[in-house]
Amino acid sequence: MRRRVVLYNPKAVFFTMPLGLLAVGSHLDREKYEVVIIDGRLETDPAKAVVEALEGALCLGVSVLTGRPIRDAIEVSRAAKARFPDLPVVWGGWHPSLFGTECLEEGSVDVTVQAQGEETFEEILARLEKREPLHEVKGLAFRDGKGGAVQNPGRVFSNVNGFQPHDYTLLPVERFFRLKGKRQLDYIASQGCHFRCAFCADPYVYGRKWAGLTPRRMGEELAALHARHPFDDVNFQDETFFTYLDRVEEIADELIARKLPITWAGTMRADQGDRLSDEVMAKCKRSGLRRVIIGVESGSQEMMDWIKKDIKIEQVWSAAEKCKRHGVAVNFPFIVCFPNETDESIRKSLEMARELRAMSPTFQTPIFYFKPYPGTPLTEQAVREGYRPPKTLSEWAAFDIYDADSPWVTPERARLIERYKYYLNVAYDRGTPWRKPLRKLAEWRVRTRTFSLPVEKTVSDLLAPPVSLS
Repeated sequence: MRRRVVLYNPKAVFFTMPLGLLAVGSHLDREKYEVVIIDGRLETDPAKAVVEALEGALCLGVSVLTGRPIRDAIEVSRAAKARFPDLPVVWGGWHPSLFGTECLEEGSVDVTVQAQGEETFEEILARLEKREPLHEVKGLAFRDGKGGAVQNPGRVFSNVNGFQPHDYTLLPVERFFRLKGKRQLDYIASQGCHFRCAFCADPYVYGRKWAGLTPRRMGEELAALHARHPFDDVNFQDETFFTYLDRVEEIADELIARKLPITWAGTMRADQGDRLSDEVMAKCKRSGLRRVIIGVESGSQEMMDWIKKDIKIEQVWSAAEKCKRHGVAVNFPFIVCFPNETDESIRKSLEMARELRAMSPTFQTPIFYFKPYPGTPLTEQAVREGYRPPKTLSEWAAFDIYDADSPWVTPERARLIERYKYYLNVAYDRGTPWRKPLRKLAEWRVRTRTFSLPVEKTVSDLLAPPVSLS
């Protein structure tokens, strides 16, 4: 008889498919386990749905991101324990990868998984079935019988080609399409990242390792998925999709050869875009490339070097020009208000965002505030200089990575940046012709940095209050 395994994805704003749970669930032997994925975003009463699904289950697995999803993860885990006190609850995902033993302070959590979870979770289930201890399982932390926490050694990073293909029958794919408002498939073609950005937790979690699916496997999987769920677009949810340019060309060749009527989007570093030949970029475009995300982070080379981005501003401009020539849209995220960042450095970032946005109507330049994300070198430095990060799960649940609440964002900076962001979006919005006078006024404001009496923004915020992204 197959044992049921319930996997839960906590509530969040965006409707990206729960690829982490999909990966873990797909890797399990279907002859041994019945995998049930429940997504809190799709349920009116997530805790009730999970508890009902847990009847006779072997365990509950929960994927946990830092921030507000923690609150829902706790609520569902506690509801599961209240109904089934002996049921093992396993947390995985980014937050347990960074705080493996700390998460065990929550009484409803028995085990946490660090980094790649496919093999670790599979081994956990095998041990649970045989009622064997977890001391020898790598890549996890668990609570011992005395109430203490035990952190096991990490697991060696695995090549993703050794994992089972993702089984999208575990997800209500068509429902995600409806919620997204488009037939867009989320797909992950690689794990990890080779780079060392000091604000990012990826180097800590994956040790700067990277592994990607072979282009042929990707082509076969995407063709089969398209036959089952005809989608229009693929959103590659990789940390750095363009890591190896030869591989990217092979992926483009696969998509072209299979004549899939789709577009796609992926992540690209500026240095990768700079090195990418026009011939390969043209091939990517023919294969359906519609947009890339190029993290700029700062318009100051000094700040860029300080955060160990390991790119040059010239490479950003080179990649931008190349994308513009080939008709590829770009999202250029910026981060402002790093610890000890000067007003001049922030000004350079805002100005660069404006210049990039002005290059093409398909270029976007979202501006975010630096938040001391756990496990990063910048956060460790900030702590040495007096910053006090959240300590408890409840405090981490209130940690909003999108708001301006940080020690390095003064009211004056927040006011300038928020107004700049608003007028930048208005100035280069391709809206209806009747908005042209407003666009011209906004363009003048950002060019001259004249933001006094922001009547337009005040009215806009009243008519359409900003949506919370957390």
